[in-house]
Amino acid sequence: MKPYLIIKRILDFFCACILVIVASPIMGLAAVAIKLESEGPILFKQDRPGKSGNIFKVNKFRTMKIEVEKNGKMLSDMERMTKVGSILRKSSIDELPQLINIIRGEMSFIGPRPLLVQYLDHYSREQMRRHEVTPGISGWAQVNGRNTISWEQKFEYDVWYVDNISFLLDIKIIRMTIVNVLNRKDINNSEDNTMSYFTNNNNKEEYTSRTSDLKCQN
Repeated sequence: MKPYLIIKRILDFFCACILVIVASPIMGLAAVAIKLESEGPILFKQDRPGKSGNIFKVNKFRTMKIEVEKNGKMLSDMERMTKVGSILRKSSIDELPQLINIIRGEMSFIGPRPLLVQYLDHYSREQMRRHEVTPGISGWAQVNGRNTISWEQKFEYDVWYVDNISFLLDIKIIRMTIVNVLNRKDINNSEDNTMSYFTNNNNKEEYTSRTSDLKCQN
């Protein structure tokens, strides 16, 4: 294990504990607003693969109605999005409950985003390398396009991060994340859905990583 990963875990734990205390008033207001606007739980919990593919439950504030269809028609993500949920997403407040995941060691502040469990069957061997490190709330792919880039580009950025992880890179991603949140950049990729589902790689056996071409911009 790289020495930095040990230091990274220590920093994650103590910073997450501090932020839970500092952000508790905001989290409390968000919880009340969610409960007042629509029926359903305050938190959205879902199984996600973490480091080494180990499954854990990720925590987020619920941003959508629990109803999935109306008049026999399946509702899109954006149709299910609540007004409070839209605000929480644009401000990234919906991510705050993941501080608990960080304290537990299931997540980090910075790392590849934990995606859906069903995607595990569709990754190429190279793409699976994104699970060599602890997943994060934000990552190299998120600050370089988030929902506006293709799945293949996301995975290339994720693997590049795995190969180049460092304290300075994490600091840079944190800075870029703050800028993106303040500018409300790359929140959704369309008016209908937050992000299309990843189904499979085209020509999976011929998939060749181009992570060596992805250079960290100074």
